[in-house]
Amino acid sequence: MSGQRDSEIELAYELDEKPPISEAVPLGIQHVLVMIVPSTAVAFLVAGEVGLGAADTGYLVQMVLLFSGLATIVQAYTIGPVGAKLPIVMGTSFTFLGAASAIGSQQGLAAVFGAVLVTGLIVEGLIGWQFRRIEPFFPPLVTGLIVIIIGLYLIPTGMEYVGGGDPTAASFGSVQNLGLAALVLLIAVLFNLFLEGVARILSVFIGIAVGYAVAIAFGVVDFSPIANASLVEVPTPGEFGYSFDPVAIVTFAFLFLVSAMETVGDMSGITAAEGRNPDQEEFRGGIFADGLMSSIGAVFGSFPVTSFSQNVGIVNFTGIMSRHVVGVSGVFLTIMGLSPIAGAVVTTIPEPVFGGAVLVMVGMVAASGMRLLFLNVEMNRRNMVIVSTSLGLGLGVAVVPEALQGLPRAARTFFGEAVIMTGLSALLLNTFVPGDSSPLFDDPDETADQAGETAAISDD
Repeated sequence: MSGQRDSEIELAYELDEKPPISEAVPLGIQHVLVMIVPSTAVAFLVAGEVGLGAADTGYLVQMVLLFSGLATIVQAYTIGPVGAKLPIVMGTSFTFLGAASAIGSQQGLAAVFGAVLVTGLIVEGLIGWQFRRIEPFFPPLVTGLIVIIIGLYLIPTGMEYVGGGDPTAASFGSVQNLGLAALVLLIAVLFNLFLEGVARILSVFIGIAVGYAVAIAFGVVDFSPIANASLVEVPTPGEFGYSFDPVAIVTFAFLFLVSAMETVGDMSGITAAEGRNPDQEEFRGGIFADGLMSSIGAVFGSFPVTSFSQNVGIVNFTGIMSRHVVGVSGVFLTIMGLSPIAGAVVTTIPEPVFGGAVLVMVGMVAASGMRLLFLNVEMNRRNMVIVSTSLGLGLGVAVVPEALQGLPRAARTFFGEAVIMTGLSALLLNTFVPGDSSPLFDDPDETADQAGETAAISDD
C-alpha cells in the first residue's frame, strides 16, 4: 500500500497495486453489485417495449453482462491501443434506452444493433484516434463539471431505488423499503468513516450483504429467477439480425458522442483520486474501448457498453484505485454472461438494498468532480461564471425537461441531456472566453512573463 500525496485522497491501493486475492474478490464483487441492476435494467426495459418473450429477454440480459465484463477487462488491462489501464467498470447506460426502445419498437432490434455496430466503432473510434487534437479543449474545468453533473443527475435514480424501484408500485416509499436502504447507507458510511482495513474498504459490500440478509429475513426476496435460469448460455452472432437505417444510425451516432463525453468525465473522476486529469493515452484508449466493445457486442445482441459512473464513486469512496480489482469485476461479469443462473442470483437482491449503496456512490461521483475543480482550477470571476452557467443549465433541463417542449424533437433530445448541456456549455465558454484554461488564448501571466524576458534580452 502506498502513502498519500498532497493532491490525492487516501488510497489504500494505487493503480497498479494488487490486493491479496482474499480482498480482491469481495472488492470486485462490490463493484458488480453496484452496477448490475441499472445496467441490466436497460435490457429488461427495451425488451418490454419491443415485446420480446422471456427467452429473448434473458438472452439480452446475458449479452449485456458478458460484454460489460469483457469491456471491463479490456479497460483494466488493454489490448494494443484499446483500453485505458484504469479501474473503469463498463455497463449499458440509460443514455441509449430511449433510442433503443423507440427504434426497436418501430423497426425492430435489427435496426438497433445495425446502428450500434456502425456508429460505435466509427464515432468513438474517430474521437479516440484524434483525441490528441481535442484534448486541450477538455481541461479540468470542463471535465470536472462533467463529472459533477454525472453524479448530480443520477441522484434521482438512486432515490428511486431507495423507494423500491417502481414509483407506480403501491409499496414504493414504504417504511420497509426506506428502512432497508437506510440500513445499507448507514453501514457503508459508518464503516468507511470509523473503521480501518478490510472493514473500511469493503464497507459497501458489507452494507449490501447485511441489507440482503435482512430482506431475506423479512421474506421480501423472490428466488424464482434462480429456479428458472439455465446453467449456460452460448452467445449467438446475429441473434436478432442487422439492418442499417439512416435515421437509426444518425441517432446512435449522436448518442455515442454523449457516451464519449460521459467517459471523459468518468475517467477524470477516477484519476481525481490521484489529484490529476487522465493523460492523452488513457483518454484515447478508454474511448477506443467504449466504441470497439460496443460494436463487437452488437454482433451478438448486446446494447452499447460504456463507463459506469456509480463505480467511479466506489473508487473515491473506498480509496481502492487498483485496476486489478476491476479486472476481477470483469471476470465475474463475464461468468454471469455465460451462466444465467449466476446473474439470476444477483437480480434477487431487492432494489432498496441497492438504493442505499447507489445513493452514496453517485453523491461521491459529484464530490470527486468538485475535488477535481478545487485542486486544479482557480475560482476567479471567469471560472465561477462558467461553473454556475454550466451547472445551472444542466440541472435545469434535468429537473424541468418540459421547459424545452417548444423545440423540435431532435433538439429536445439533444439539449435535454444534462451531461450534454453542462459539457457543451462548459466547453464553449471555456474555449471562447479568454483565460488561462482556454485553448485559443495564451495565459495572460505567461504572456506577460515572456514579454518581460524579451525586453530584458533587448536591454542587454
